[in-house]
Amino acid sequence: MGKLRRLLGTKKIGHGGTLDPAATGVLPVAVGKATRLLQYLPTDKAYIGKARLGITTSTDDLEGEVLREVDASGVTQAQVEALLPQFLGQMTQIPPRYSAIQVDGKRLYDLAREGKEFEVPSREVMVHSIEVLSWEPGEKHVDVELAIACGPGTYIRSIARDLGELLDVGGTLASLIRTKSCGLELADSLTLTALESQLTAETFALLNPEQVLEHISALTLTPELVRRWNFGQRLPMEREASPEPLRVTDEAGVLLGIGELKLGEQGVTILSPKLVLNGEG
Repeated sequence: MGKLRRLLGTKKIGHGGTLDPAATGVLPVAVGKATRLLQYLPTDKAYIGKARLGITTSTDDLEGEVLREVDASGVTQAQVEALLPQFLGQMTQIPPRYSAIQVDGKRLYDLAREGKEFEVPSREVMVHSIEVLSWEPGEKHVDVELAIACGPGTYIRSIARDLGELLDVGGTLASLIRTKSCGLELADSLTLTALESQLTAETFALLNPEQVLEHISALTLTPELVRRWNFGQRLPMEREASPEPLRVTDEAGVLLGIGELKLGEQGVTILSPKLVLNGEG
């Protein structure tokens, strides 16, 4: 993030979710006022992860200490595919011991590095789809590449570990690529090198926030209501109240912010500003 701040000449930069140090792929970045929109971006993610069967590590990836190795050469692709439905839908997952989850105000990876005894809290996660992309048998280990679409907070390292446990050979994550995050795809992403080249050639342009907020319904305001919105005023609307956030735009489609339709006095629905991008008040 420090290099991005230098390249873009601004301190106001935020991201839509970190990646493990050994992982690569999509890292959504917001610049300037757009950092305030990060909380409204889609939360689903997609990954390509390579699970290595026959090895168990302390971190559930190849960065950790090897705890157990067994011969997994007898495992078949059919066995793995038969187990994958167990990872579909909403499920309880135990994150890796080396993770950024906090217990009593401390990160799990800090507690693990200090040799402290602790219980990893489980969490409910959602996996929308999981399938085998490739199968690479080795002399003792087997690498199985998985395509996974999931909700926020899902650890692919845990899936690799748990798959190995179900097969009774152990498993760990050999590599991970995030292919989608916050509505943005890997194919549309830029490396830092490509970003530098575009900045040098003066061809770089930030994405319009509208591109990643299409999952939120839009409400268009007239010029008079736009003026009042930009002052942060609450506006009466002839619509039903709803707790869902709304994209508020002007008649040209320019994003003005995020609002919510609340039931006000005497049963009148009020458009209440939650985020005003171009506030004048």
